[in-house]
Amino acid sequence: MRAERFEDLIVWQKSKEMTLTLYMTLKELKDFAFRDQICRASVSIMNNIAEGFERGTDKEFKYFLYIAKGSSGEVRSMLHIALDLKYINEKKYQELSLISNEISKMLSGLIKSIT
Repeated sequence: MRAERFEDLIVWQKSKEMTLTLYMTLKELKDFAFRDQICRASVSIMNNIAEGFERGTDKEFKYFLYIAKGSSGEVRSMLHIALDLKYINEKKYQELSLISNEISKMLSGLIKSIT
């Protein structure tokens, strides 16, 4: 059974949670370009899930889920740099990396479930 609203999708809820956590974690970061890029990538995950869902066709939904999955990889890649540059500590890196991996797996499962 398909969800009635994108807000009902757990993967969207998790991506929103990750986005809020990133914004709060990096709100004092002075490397504005870095902060903007990782936050935009995170927002892209949730927005592409929403946009694809709202398109109303499985083909388009699947297409936008693949874009969201790519953005999830971008976030994880940037988390490595954030840790190396000491923008975040190891604990926050592990937390965000875990959420991002969960989102990526959920997106894969959702993509596979769409015929």
